[in-house]
Amino acid sequence: MADTPLSGRRVLIVEDDYFLAEDLKAELESKGAEVVGPAGRVSDALALLANAERLDGAVLDVNLGGEMAYPIADALRAKEIPFVFVTGYDARFIPAAYADVTRCEKPVDPARVASILFPPKPGR
Repeated sequence: MADTPLSGRRVLIVEDDYFLAEDLKAELESKGAEVVGPAGRVSDALALLANAERLDGAVLDVNLGGEMAYPIADALRAKEIPFVFVTGYDARFIPAAYADVTRCEKPVDPARVASILFPPKPGR
């Protein structure tokens, strides 16, 4: 496997749709990422985040079975862990406090997620 932006990165997946979560997990792992989760509820994701030795990035579904993922986003920000939102929601439905967070439409393109979370360093 060639070195990719995801090689060796620990990425938290927060997605309540089992099939989408498993597909994303498989795709990220095929690119060299170590996946933490997936978690389908806010409380599960917060527990994974609290107990993880290291996280390099996260992919958050905005709506987790009626629970909004914003407490997870806040915890990630507090730890300075980059993340992206994955959603079918239009940008206008995301609170202004998260206007700076990249929103990826479902279905998610793992290569796009990798380039957002781990942009290439200048000179590479």
